[in-house]
Amino acid sequence: MRVGIVLRPESAHRDIYLSVLYEMDEVGEVAVCDETGVTFGEAEGRLGGKLVGRYRDMGELLERGRPEMALVTLEAFRAPEAIKLALDAGVPVLAEKPACVDVGDFERLVRKAEEKGLPLMLAFAMRRSPMVLKAKELVEGGDFGRIYGVQAHFIADQTRIRDRRIQESWFFRKALGGGGHLLWLGCHFVDMISFVTGRRIRKVAGFTSVVGGQPIDVEDAAAVSLELEEGAVGNLLSAYFLDKDKHSLFALWGEHGWLRMCPHEWTPLEWYSDLYTLSPLRRLSYQEGAWDVYLPFVRSCVQACRGEEPPPIAPREGLYVLKVIHAAYKAAETGKTQEVGL
Repeated sequence: MRVGIVLRPESAHRDIYLSVLYEMDEVGEVAVCDETGVTFGEAEGRLGGKLVGRYRDMGELLERGRPEMALVTLEAFRAPEAIKLALDAGVPVLAEKPACVDVGDFERLVRKAEEKGLPLMLAFAMRRSPMVLKAKELVEGGDFGRIYGVQAHFIADQTRIRDRRIQESWFFRKALGGGGHLLWLGCHFVDMISFVTGRRIRKVAGFTSVVGGQPIDVEDAAAVSLELEEGAVGNLLSAYFLDKDKHSLFALWGEHGWLRMCPHEWTPLEWYSDLYTLSPLRRLSYQEGAWDVYLPFVRSCVQACRGEEPPPIAPREGLYVLKVIHAAYKAAETGKTQEVGL
């Protein structure tokens, strides 16, 4: 398959994506589009002989590069136009999240993708984490019975925000990025809650703050309470608190037991079920992969574009995560619980 990757110097995870495309046997050729041209050298270094074209205009990439999948990793405010161009050209898209500032822009792209029958996949790569998939399997198998509640946190470092250059980047400017930690990192756990439990988030309430006092106009901390379908409740803490590294937790409780995992630390998955007659408490360890979860996720996207498997995430599933997050922002702003529309 030939993949067209659309990026800029400010693009998130471009080193990961370029390296993953190089590693994948399913990808034979890669064409790069960067209107600044600054990343061409990096792309050549990471892609080697797979690099078959360098373009500064996306229209030219689509016409001459003829990609069979577009991988769009641009700042949130730039992404919708690039995604639209790819979909208009009949090219399926894998997009780095959040892929928009205004959720309405992404909703219009979802409708376009559905009309054309094209995959539009937001990069919620935790869907291909082996421990997340195991947790989903256990829930779907009924090991915990009816789900009562979920608890999650995803904590990154506060240190990065003290760098003036990063403070001025699109990650910390609402007009350019749309939101802060919840939209950039906490979104993975918003998606994980629905993905693992199989239940939509119906209502949200919460708070956002700039606890570190840095000159940014998006949150560095968010606390979200939520209500799922069938009455389950839960909480998510999404924030920059640490000096380095990350802390993560996903836990759930049900009528027959519980489950706990720290998916970014790769500690063992633990779960308990009173339905097990032998060894009701169980643990399963995993070895971290070379590219974490991005390699299997991008592979699933490529295989979906080749018609070999369903997309790892449907367009409206990605849209729903964005709607939940923007509903949480409105709840924090108004002090009122928000219902999440379909």
